[in-house]
Amino acid sequence: MAVHLWLAVVIISDVAASLLRPPRQLSPCQVVQNDVFCNDLNLRTIPNKLPHDIQKLDLSRNLLQNLTKEVLLFYTNIYHLNLHSNKIQFIQTGLFKDFTNLKVLDLSRNNLDIFAVLKYSIGPLKSVERLDLSGNGLYTGMTDYFLSEAPKLVNLSLNDNSITKVGKKTFCGSLALRNIDLHNNVILEIEDGAFDFLRYLSELDLSINSITCITDFNLSQLKVLNLSKNSMECFQTTDSDEEYELLYLDLRENKIHYFPVLPRRNKLMYLDLSRNRLMSVNTTGTEDELEYFRDTFVTHTRSHGTSRHQDLSRLMYLDMSYNQIQNIPQSFFCSMVSLEHLNISNNCIATFSVDQESPLNLLKTLDLSYNALQNLSFGENTLRSLQELFLQGNFLRIMDSGTFLRLPSIRGLHLQQNYINVCPLQPKPHQKDGKFQVPPGCVHLAFIPTLHFLYLSENSIEFLPPHAFSGTPLMLLDLSLNPGLEIQQNVFSGLETSLTHLSLRENHIPELNMDLSLLSSLKYVDLSTNKLTTLPFWNKESSIESLNLQNNSLVTLEYNTVLVLERSIKTLYMGSNPLNCCINPRLLDMLQRSDVVVPDIATVTCQYTDNSKLVEVNVTSVTQEQCQKMDSKSISVIVVVVTALVLIVVLVVICKLYHTRRHKSNSSFRA
Repeated sequence: MAVHLWLAVVIISDVAASLLRPPRQLSPCQVVQNDVFCNDLNLRTIPNKLPHDIQKLDLSRNLLQNLTKEVLLFYTNIYHLNLHSNKIQFIQTGLFKDFTNLKVLDLSRNNLDIFAVLKYSIGPLKSVERLDLSGNGLYTGMTDYFLSEAPKLVNLSLNDNSITKVGKKTFCGSLALRNIDLHNNVILEIEDGAFDFLRYLSELDLSINSITCITDFNLSQLKVLNLSKNSMECFQTTDSDEEYELLYLDLRENKIHYFPVLPRRNKLMYLDLSRNRLMSVNTTGTEDELEYFRDTFVTHTRSHGTSRHQDLSRLMYLDMSYNQIQNIPQSFFCSMVSLEHLNISNNCIATFSVDQESPLNLLKTLDLSYNALQNLSFGENTLRSLQELFLQGNFLRIMDSGTFLRLPSIRGLHLQQNYINVCPLQPKPHQKDGKFQVPPGCVHLAFIPTLHFLYLSENSIEFLPPHAFSGTPLMLLDLSLNPGLEIQQNVFSGLETSLTHLSLRENHIPELNMDLSLLSSLKYVDLSTNKLTTLPFWNKESSIESLNLQNNSLVTLEYNTVLVLERSIKTLYMGSNPLNCCINPRLLDMLQRSDVVVPDIATVTCQYTDNSKLVEVNVTSVTQEQCQKMDSKSISVIVVVVTALVLIVVLVVICKLYHTRRHKSNSSFRA
């Protein structure tokens, strides 16, 4: 009775307000053809001075509280009504009954949980195809009052609510649903058959909930299923010969301990199992690992307790990164003949091999980074399509020297944070038998015609042989963080026209024995955090656009080097060097010029001597006049010193002459 009384009061108050309010001025809304935009105007009621033939009405981000027939009576022809982010807590029953053209209704970010407490249906949504109820504080059972009469509803958003259970009757009035978004709720339970009668359902998002397991997945018509960021410990499909339409399955960030039991007949193309607790790629794991799960969950396996065969012949993307996998047998990939992207990084894998019988010839990206790899082998005629190989953060030290020569399509090699050395182009003959031998623990990186990106940082490399990369058209070469690395003059021979990025950062290099201007395509160079006191003389015109010289021991740059650099340089890093303020005015001018960007200019300082004191100032505060004064002082000091030295020499000469003459006179006297 109290609820009915409250409802009557709301309707009467709205009607009375409309009768008593003064005539309205022209609406502040913006009209664009048949679309009206009344958003962000702090409106408390819907304007009535709008065209009656409008098709879209945007009332988002206002202060509307009540929706009644009185305020929407004139706009029943609209097809799109946006009421996002208001304060709506009441909707009159049957309000949208006469909206025969309404296709899109957005009621997100309101206070519809207050309305749902009244247990009134908003009435039929005869033509609505897209409904957004997200962010309304709705909990279990409340959605029934909005969905009970929506026969044409196709897309439904219920995300960011407080739903804990999906019941059998939740969607019984919306049988045309194709897309349901339930992410970011607190769903703990899904009743058996909750989605079974939705014959057209193709996309279901249940991510960011509290679902613990799926043991009887049977939605064969579903194409996209997102179960990421739940608390799932297993995923198993009903054992059936029925063909499933599932293409995309996202199970990342759960607590799954073993590979999911997928439909025997499937069309799966995308599977993400990253950030789980996988210890095995078997569907049932080992006896010790999975005894708990066999006791707790219903396992749908064939007789004798073995896992059933899973055909993954259409799978193109597989991500099992950030798990606890120690070993992956080659047989695991036996049906993955279409796989293009495989990510098994951040696991505990010590050995990985691919032989001639492997079906991975379509693989384009293989990520084995941050495992415990010590052994890696690729057989002949395998991985023929592989373009990107990630091996950083392992323990690779000794491997077949021709490993990467067997990858005919490789474009990027990520080998940083290992113990890999580079083989010489021509091995030296052995002293005893004269046979050519390759140094142990090195790999050939020359004559790989497809390789463009090579990362060799943090490999403890101390020496690079001459012509190490000849015949390999590298565009990017990272040799940083190899302390003590010797850079010989002809190390980069063969890269003159291809190399654009070169990093030699943090190698403790005291001297660079090569002319970088010979690399005619070089644009980005990082020489930071070394021990360079000067740069080599550059003879040719440079193409370098970005040069990092931070944290070295540079006092200045040679005049000719500056002349070459300033023609192409756009970005220059010079901080943390003991620069001399006035020894090279051309360098000072380049650092202060507006067309050369010095991002670390605030830390670029230089030194000069004033009254026998060493003064350090920011390079931007030094002027040519100051340098001239300093030079004048220096010249005066030099003149004084030279004059004093000349006087001393003259005095010494006079003394010697006087002494000689006196000696002669004494000798004559004795005679």
